[in-house]
Amino acid sequence: MTARYSVAMAQFQHLPDLWLLSDERNDGTLEASLARLPRASGFVYRHYHLDDPQRWARFQLLKRVCRALEHVVILADSTLTAREWGADGIYGAPRSLYPTRTDMLTIATAHDLEEIGQANRARADAVMVSPAFATNSHPETPFLGPNRFRMLAQHADMPVIALGGMNQRTADRLKWPRWAAIDGLS
Repeated sequence: MTARYSVAMAQFQHLPDLWLLSDERNDGTLEASLARLPRASGFVYRHYHLDDPQRWARFQLLKRVCRALEHVVILADSTLTAREWGADGIYGAPRSLYPTRTDMLTIATAHDLEEIGQANRARADAVMVSPAFATNSHPETPFLGPNRFRMLAQHADMPVIALGGMNQRTADRLKWPRWAAIDGLS
């Protein structure tokens, strides 16, 4: 992995090791889940199930919780929306992150070697590689497992965050320092 950090990364002490992603399934427990995370963890707000006014209002409430706990707040949306809403960065498919380079933290998603390459070309600050293990979000999707996960991760030019079926037990099994979860942290 090449050590390459953007201007956005420079504003943070470090890239968090632990990330909570929002989902319709964990919406009712997000405040408590965020409070249980170690200080300065990461939070990716997705909430695709809400219409725009509700999604904005819920984001603002959760952002206040995150700020009190020094969590990094990432929005699954455009750079413009992330700026307007006061997020620290954006999250999405690598093709949605480039060619625009931004002063915001950018986290790409990747499921295969092609998307890892796209994340590299987008110069993402981090990439979430999934699904590392079987997941409730996509139960029919074949998961990578430790060997395939590591093979993909070695091609990334940026820090890799494991996603999919992750909890403390699977993180220990994978022996990977950075991981994210929905159910595993809710």
